[in-house]
Amino acid sequence: MKRMHLGLIAGLVAGLALIPASLAQSEDLITEDGVITGTMEIDFKTRTTPDTSGKYKDGSPQFGVQDEYRLNFSVVKTTEFAGKIVRQPNIFTKGILKRVQGAALGFDITLSVLNPKDLKQKKTIGKWVGNLPINTETGAFELAGGIKEERPLRIAVDAVGKAAAFEDRFSGRLIGKAEKKETLADYSYKRLIGNKEVTVVVKRSDPMRFDGIELAKGPAEIYPRTVVNGRLDYDYETGNWLTDGIRFNYALNGREIEDVVTGTIKWVEDPQRDVNGKGHYEFNLRFNEAKFKTQTTESDAFAAMSEEDAFFAVDDTVPTLKGRIEFIDTKAFGSDLPANSKVTYNLHANKLNKQQIMNFFKLWIIAIGPTNDE
Repeated sequence: MKRMHLGLIAGLVAGLALIPASLAQSEDLITEDGVITGTMEIDFKTRTTPDTSGKYKDGSPQFGVQDEYRLNFSVVKTTEFAGKIVRQPNIFTKGILKRVQGAALGFDITLSVLNPKDLKQKKTIGKWVGNLPINTETGAFELAGGIKEERPLRIAVDAVGKAAAFEDRFSGRLIGKAEKKETLADYSYKRLIGNKEVTVVVKRSDPMRFDGIELAKGPAEIYPRTVVNGRLDYDYETGNWLTDGIRFNYALNGREIEDVVTGTIKWVEDPQRDVNGKGHYEFNLRFNEAKFKTQTTESDAFAAMSEEDAFFAVDDTVPTLKGRIEFIDTKAFGSDLPANSKVTYNLHANKLNKQQIMNFFKLWIIAIGPTNDE
C-alpha cells in the first residue's frame, strides 16, 4: 500500500510539472471558493519580552527574542505551505549604539503537494527557506541579502518521480512603510465602472513598493520565476490597502505574460473589536481589468452606490481574487499593539489561473511584516 501511495503522489508531482502551459493559461481558469485557505498565528514576542540586562538601548526586546508567524496554507487546493517565519529587530548597545543584532526575517516553510483525486494523500517535496535582511534606515527588505550569510532565500524542491530537483532564489527589494509619517502625501485612485469613473482620495498614502522583485519558481514547474514591480499603498485613516498597478511578468509556454493587479483590500473592524479583537480584510483585487472592461452603464447596479462604495465593489465580470482574511488580536498589556494574532485566510478566485493565484500568494507572504505588524 505504501508503494502505491508514493506512486500516486509521484505521478501527481510529475503531472504538475508537465501540464501544458497553454492549458494552465487559458482552459484552466478557476472560479472557485477557497483557493487560498489556512491559518496563521502570530506571537509578537519582541513586544512582550523586554530587555532586562541593561546592556541595550532603552526599549529594546531581550536579545535573541523573535516574533513568530506559524502558518499552514493551502493554495489552489493541491499545494501546502506549512512552517514558520521569524522576525527579529535591530538591537543596539547603550552609549555607542553598536548594532549587535540585525533586523531580518527567517523562513522555514515545508512544501507539500496533494493528490487532486484524493486530498488526503500528501507528499512533502521541498522547502522555502533562507534569510531576508531588513534595512531599517531605508525600509528595504533585501530579498537576495541572505546570500552574504550563506542563507539565500530560496525554494528548494527534491526530485520526485519524473519531476527533477531544482533550487531557485528570490531577489529584488520590497520597500516597507515609511518611518517618518509626516512626509506622507495625498494620492488619488480612480476606477472606471462602465461609463462611470469613480475616485477615492487617500489623505495619507504610505506606499509599499515592489522594486524588481523576482519570485522563485515552484513549488511545481508550472509556476515560473516571476518579476514583480509596482506599489500597494496603505491608508492610515482607514486601514485599507489600495493599488493602481502591481505588475507580474513571467514566461509561460514560450510566451511573455504580464498580469496587472489593481484594486483594494478593505479593513473592516468588528463593532466590538475593543472587546473581542476581531477585524478582517475584504479582498477585491482585479487582474488585467483593462482587458475585461465591463459593458454595464451608469444605469446598472453600480450607479446607485456612492463613489466610495462603488470603488470597493466587487465586479464579477473581471478576473478577481476576493474573500476575507480574518484577525482576532490580543493586545499587549499597556499597549494598543497586538501581542498575539490569530489569522484565518479564505480567499476565492473568479476566472483566475493557477499562476496568478500562486504569484500573488508568494508576494503576500514576502510582505508578511508590513501587512501584519507595522
